[in-house]
Amino acid sequence: MPSGGHAVRAGEEVLTGGGVNHVVRAGDTVRRPAGPWTPAVHALLRHLRERGFTGAPRCHGLDAQGREVLDFVPGEAADYPLPGWAKTDGVLTAVARLLRDYHEATAGFAAPPDAVWYFPPVEPAEVICHGDVATYNCVFRAGRPVAFIDFDTAHPGPRVWDVAYAAYRFVPLGDPDHADARPAAEQARRLRLFADAYGLGDDERRALVPTARARLDHLVRHMHERAAAGDRAFAAHIARGDDRHYRADIEHLARHEPELTVALTGALTVALTVALTGAVTCRSPRSDR
Repeated sequence: MPSGGHAVRAGEEVLTGGGVNHVVRAGDTVRRPAGPWTPAVHALLRHLRERGFTGAPRCHGLDAQGREVLDFVPGEAADYPLPGWAKTDGVLTAVARLLRDYHEATAGFAAPPDAVWYFPPVEPAEVICHGDVATYNCVFRAGRPVAFIDFDTAHPGPRVWDVAYAAYRFVPLGDPDHADARPAAEQARRLRLFADAYGLGDDERRALVPTARARLDHLVRHMHERAAAGDRAFAAHIARGDDRHYRADIEHLARHEPELTVALTGALTVALTVALTGAVTCRSPRSDR
Protein backbone atom coordinates (compact mmCIF):
# COMPACT_ATOMS: atom_id res chain seq x y z
CA MET A 1 0.00 0.00 0.00
CA PRO A 2 1.22 3.52 -0.65
CA SER A 3 2.15 5.67 2.31
CA GLY A 4 2.83 9.36 1.70
CA GLY A 5 3.80 8.54 -1.91
CA HIS A 6 6.18 5.72 -0.86
CA ALA A 7 5.64 2.04 -1.51
CA VAL A 8 5.56 -0.10 1.62
CA ARG A 9 7.17 -3.50 1.10
CA ALA A 10 5.95 -6.71 2.69
CA GLY A 11 7.30 -7.13 6.21
CA GLU A 12 7.92 -3.41 6.66
CA GLU A 13 6.18 -1.02 9.06
CA VAL A 14 6.19 2.72 8.48
CA LEU A 15 7.56 4.60 11.48
CA THR A 16 5.92 7.94 12.14
CA GLY A 17 7.62 10.98 13.65
CA GLY A 18 10.32 13.17 12.13
CA GLY A 19 8.24 14.39 9.20
CA VAL A 20 11.08 14.66 6.67
CA ASN A 21 12.23 11.11 5.80
CA HIS A 22 10.30 7.97 4.92
CA VAL A 23 11.47 5.50 7.59
CA VAL A 24 10.37 1.89 7.98
CA ARG A 25 11.02 -0.93 10.39
CA ALA A 26 11.93 -4.34 9.00
CA GLY A 27 12.32 -6.90 11.76
CA ASP A 28 15.04 -5.70 14.14
CA THR A 29 16.29 -3.07 11.72
CA VAL A 30 15.29 0.38 10.49
CA ARG A 31 15.60 1.38 6.83
CA ARG A 32 16.08 5.05 6.00
CA PRO A 33 16.99 7.04 2.88
CA ALA A 34 20.74 7.36 2.42
CA GLY A 35 22.51 10.53 1.34
CA PRO A 36 26.01 11.80 0.54
CA TRP A 37 26.56 12.18 4.32
CA THR A 38 25.72 8.53 5.11
CA PRO A 39 29.30 7.15 4.88
CA ALA A 40 30.53 9.75 7.39
CA VAL A 41 27.59 9.07 9.71
CA HIS A 42 28.17 5.31 9.56
CA ALA A 43 31.87 5.82 10.33
CA LEU A 44 30.80 7.88 13.35
CA LEU A 45 28.34 5.22 14.54
CA ARG A 46 31.01 2.55 14.27
CA HIS A 47 33.39 4.74 16.27
CA LEU A 48 30.76 5.23 18.98
CA ARG A 49 30.27 1.47 19.25
CA GLU A 50 34.03 0.94 19.51
CA ARG A 51 34.16 3.51 22.31
CA GLY A 52 31.47 1.59 24.21
CA PHE A 53 28.74 4.21 23.76
CA THR A 54 25.44 2.35 23.55
CA GLY A 55 23.19 5.39 23.17
CA ALA A 56 23.13 5.22 19.36
CA PRO A 57 22.01 2.56 16.86
CA ARG A 58 24.51 0.30 15.16
CA CYS A 59 24.76 0.60 11.37
CA HIS A 60 24.73 -2.29 8.89
CA GLY A 61 25.51 -0.65 5.55
CA LEU A 62 22.94 -0.33 2.77
CA ASP A 63 20.20 -2.68 1.59
CA ALA A 64 19.35 -3.70 -1.98
CA GLN A 65 17.21 -0.57 -2.37
CA GLY A 66 20.12 1.68 -1.36
CA ARG A 67 18.64 2.53 2.03
CA GLU A 68 20.79 2.67 5.14
CA VAL A 69 20.23 -0.19 7.58
CA LEU A 70 20.36 0.53 11.31
CA ASP A 71 19.41 -1.29 14.49
CA PHE A 72 15.87 -0.72 15.66
CA VAL A 73 16.21 0.74 19.16
CA PRO A 74 13.30 -0.49 21.33
CA GLY A 75 11.42 2.17 23.24
CA GLU A 76 9.43 5.26 22.36
CA ALA A 77 10.19 8.75 21.12
CA ALA A 78 8.26 11.76 22.39
CA ASP A 79 6.62 13.87 19.70
CA TYR A 80 4.44 16.93 20.08
CA PRO A 81 2.29 17.52 22.05
CA LEU A 82 4.70 16.12 24.62
CA PRO A 83 3.46 13.57 27.15
CA GLY A 84 3.74 14.58 30.79
CA TRP A 85 6.59 12.22 31.57
CA ALA A 86 8.78 13.89 28.90
CA LYS A 87 8.50 17.25 30.69
CA THR A 88 9.98 16.22 34.03
CA ASP A 89 13.22 17.49 35.55
CA GLY A 90 14.44 13.89 35.67
CA VAL A 91 14.17 13.50 31.90
CA LEU A 92 15.77 16.91 31.35
CA THR A 93 18.88 16.11 33.39
CA ALA A 94 19.17 12.56 32.08
CA VAL A 95 19.17 13.83 28.48
CA ALA A 96 21.89 16.34 29.37
CA ARG A 97 24.06 13.56 30.80
CA LEU A 98 23.42 11.34 27.77
CA LEU A 99 24.43 14.20 25.48
CA ARG A 100 27.63 14.75 27.46
CA ASP A 101 28.43 11.03 27.22
CA TYR A 102 27.80 11.15 23.47
CA HIS A 103 30.07 14.14 22.99
CA GLU A 104 32.84 12.53 25.02
CA ALA A 105 32.51 9.35 22.95
CA THR A 106 33.10 11.34 19.73
CA ALA A 107 36.58 12.32 20.97
CA GLY A 108 39.27 10.95 18.71
CA PHE A 109 36.92 10.30 15.81
CA ALA A 110 38.81 10.49 12.54
CA ALA A 111 36.37 11.29 9.77
CA PRO A 112 37.04 9.75 6.35
CA PRO A 113 39.22 12.04 4.19
CA ASP A 114 36.34 12.52 1.73
CA ALA A 115 33.70 12.96 4.46
CA VAL A 116 30.56 14.84 3.47
CA TRP A 117 28.28 16.17 6.20
CA TYR A 118 24.66 17.26 5.91
CA PHE A 119 25.61 20.59 7.49
CA PRO A 120 29.05 22.18 7.06
CA PRO A 121 31.41 21.90 10.04
CA VAL A 122 31.22 24.74 12.56
CA GLU A 123 34.39 26.04 14.19
CA PRO A 124 35.78 25.31 16.68
CA ALA A 125 35.12 21.66 15.90
CA GLU A 126 35.40 20.29 19.44
CA VAL A 127 33.03 17.33 19.02
CA ILE A 128 30.78 15.71 16.45
CA CYS A 129 27.45 17.40 17.02
CA HIS A 130 24.34 15.26 16.62
CA GLY A 131 22.69 18.26 15.02
CA ASP A 132 19.07 17.59 16.01
CA VAL A 133 18.88 16.51 19.66
CA ALA A 134 15.16 16.70 20.37
CA THR A 135 12.45 14.67 22.05
CA TYR A 136 11.49 13.12 18.70
CA ASN A 137 15.08 11.94 18.13
CA CYS A 138 15.51 10.42 21.57
CA VAL A 139 14.42 6.91 22.54
CA PHE A 140 12.99 6.48 26.02
CA ARG A 141 12.32 3.39 28.12
CA ALA A 142 10.35 3.59 31.34
CA GLY A 143 10.44 7.36 31.01
CA ARG A 144 14.23 7.62 30.75
CA PRO A 145 16.37 8.44 27.69
CA VAL A 146 18.50 5.56 26.46
CA ALA A 147 19.60 6.58 22.95
CA PHE A 148 19.66 9.25 20.28
CA ILE A 149 18.53 8.39 16.76
CA ASP A 150 18.56 10.06 13.32
CA PHE A 151 22.19 11.11 12.98
CA ASP A 152 21.74 12.50 9.44
CA THR A 153 22.55 16.04 10.57
CA ALA A 154 25.68 15.09 12.54
CA HIS A 155 28.64 17.37 11.82
CA PRO A 156 31.77 18.67 13.56
CA GLY A 157 31.23 21.70 15.76
CA PRO A 158 31.56 23.24 19.23
CA ARG A 159 29.72 21.35 21.96
CA VAL A 160 27.60 24.42 22.81
CA TRP A 161 26.21 24.31 19.23
CA ASP A 162 24.58 20.98 20.15
CA VAL A 163 23.84 21.80 23.78
CA ALA A 164 22.01 25.04 22.93
CA TYR A 165 19.64 23.31 20.53
CA ALA A 166 19.05 20.40 22.89
CA ALA A 167 18.22 22.89 25.65
CA TYR A 168 15.87 24.71 23.29
CA ARG A 169 13.98 21.47 22.70
CA PHE A 170 14.03 19.94 26.17
CA VAL A 171 13.76 22.90 28.57
CA PRO A 172 12.04 24.09 26.32
CA LEU A 173 13.19 27.63 25.51
CA GLY A 174 10.53 29.54 23.65
CA ASP A 175 7.64 31.95 23.60
CA PRO A 176 5.43 31.09 26.61
CA ASP A 177 2.37 31.43 24.36
CA HIS A 178 3.43 28.33 22.41
CA ALA A 179 2.22 24.84 23.25
CA ASP A 180 4.40 22.99 25.78
CA ALA A 181 6.17 26.26 26.69
CA ARG A 182 6.74 27.45 30.26
CA PRO A 183 7.01 30.88 31.92
CA ALA A 184 10.38 32.58 31.56
CA ALA A 185 11.24 32.01 35.23
CA GLU A 186 10.68 28.28 34.88
CA GLN A 187 12.73 28.22 31.69
CA ALA A 188 15.59 29.86 33.58
CA ARG A 189 15.39 27.27 36.36
CA ARG A 190 15.31 24.31 33.98
CA LEU A 191 18.05 25.72 31.77
CA ARG A 192 20.34 25.85 34.81
CA LEU A 193 19.47 22.22 35.61
CA PHE A 194 20.32 21.18 32.07
CA ALA A 195 23.64 23.03 32.00
CA ASP A 196 24.64 21.66 35.42
CA ALA A 197 23.75 18.09 34.47
CA TYR A 198 25.79 18.37 31.27
CA GLY A 199 28.71 19.95 33.11
CA LEU A 200 28.85 22.98 30.85
CA GLY A 201 31.84 25.29 31.24
CA ASP A 202 31.68 29.00 32.10
CA ASP A 203 32.40 30.29 28.61
CA GLU A 204 29.86 27.91 27.11
CA ARG A 205 27.21 29.03 29.60
CA ARG A 206 27.69 32.65 28.55
CA ALA A 207 27.45 31.61 24.90
CA LEU A 208 24.43 29.31 25.22
CA VAL A 209 21.53 31.72 24.71
CA PRO A 210 23.00 33.60 21.72
CA THR A 211 23.97 30.22 20.28
CA ALA A 212 20.39 28.99 20.64
CA ARG A 213 19.22 32.06 18.71
CA ALA A 214 21.84 31.38 16.03
CA ARG A 215 20.75 27.75 15.79
CA LEU A 216 17.12 28.75 15.26
CA ASP A 217 18.09 31.34 12.67
CA HIS A 218 20.13 28.66 10.91
CA LEU A 219 17.13 26.32 11.03
CA VAL A 220 14.75 28.90 9.50
CA ARG A 221 17.20 29.68 6.69
CA HIS A 222 17.69 25.97 6.03
CA MET A 223 13.94 25.35 5.87
CA HIS A 224 13.49 28.09 3.27
CA GLU A 225 16.50 26.94 1.24
CA ARG A 226 15.20 23.37 1.13
CA ALA A 227 11.66 24.48 0.30
CA ALA A 228 12.97 26.70 -2.52
CA ALA A 229 14.89 23.67 -3.85
CA GLY A 230 11.62 21.74 -4.13
CA ASP A 231 11.67 19.77 -0.87
CA ARG A 232 7.97 19.18 -0.17
CA ALA A 233 8.50 18.24 3.49
CA PHE A 234 10.13 21.55 4.31
CA ALA A 235 7.61 23.43 2.18
CA ALA A 236 4.87 21.83 4.29
CA HIS A 237 6.63 22.92 7.49
CA ILE A 238 6.68 26.51 6.26
CA ALA A 239 3.05 26.31 5.14
CA ARG A 240 1.96 25.32 8.65
CA GLY A 241 3.93 28.20 10.15
CA ASP A 242 6.98 26.49 11.64
CA ASP A 243 9.27 29.31 10.51
CA ARG A 244 7.07 31.90 12.23
CA HIS A 245 7.10 29.75 15.36
CA TYR A 246 10.91 29.69 15.41
CA ARG A 247 11.18 33.42 14.73
CA ALA A 248 8.90 34.11 17.70
CA ASP A 249 11.18 31.94 19.83
CA ILE A 250 14.24 33.85 18.60
CA GLU A 251 12.57 37.08 19.72
CA HIS A 252 11.72 35.52 23.08
CA LEU A 253 15.34 34.47 23.62
CA ALA A 254 16.54 37.96 22.70
CA ARG A 255 14.15 39.53 25.22
CA HIS A 256 15.10 37.17 28.04
CA GLU A 257 18.80 36.62 27.31
CA PRO A 258 19.98 38.59 30.39
CA GLU A 259 18.01 36.60 32.96
CA LEU A 260 18.62 33.27 31.24
CA THR A 261 22.35 33.95 31.15
CA VAL A 262 22.40 35.03 34.79
CA ALA A 263 20.63 31.78 35.68
CA LEU A 264 23.30 29.85 33.80
CA THR A 265 26.24 31.68 35.34
CA GLY A 266 25.34 31.46 39.00
CA ALA A 267 22.93 34.12 40.29
CA LEU A 268 19.81 32.05 39.81
CA THR A 269 17.71 33.99 42.31
CA VAL A 270 18.32 37.22 40.41
CA ALA A 271 17.32 35.57 37.15
CA LEU A 272 14.07 34.34 38.64
CA THR A 273 13.28 37.77 40.11
CA VAL A 274 13.81 39.50 36.77
CA ALA A 275 11.80 36.90 34.89
CA LEU A 276 8.90 37.13 37.33
CA THR A 277 8.77 40.93 37.57
CA GLY A 278 9.82 41.84 34.07
CA ALA A 279 12.24 44.34 35.57
CA VAL A 280 15.02 45.63 33.39
CA THR A 281 18.54 45.55 34.80
CA CYS A 282 21.75 47.00 33.45
CA ARG A 283 23.99 44.46 35.16
CA SER A 284 26.20 42.49 32.83
CA PRO A 285 25.05 38.94 32.06
CA ARG A 286 28.72 37.99 32.35
CA SER A 287 28.80 39.00 36.01
CA ASP A 288 28.15 36.59 38.84
CA ARG A 289 28.12 39.42 41.37
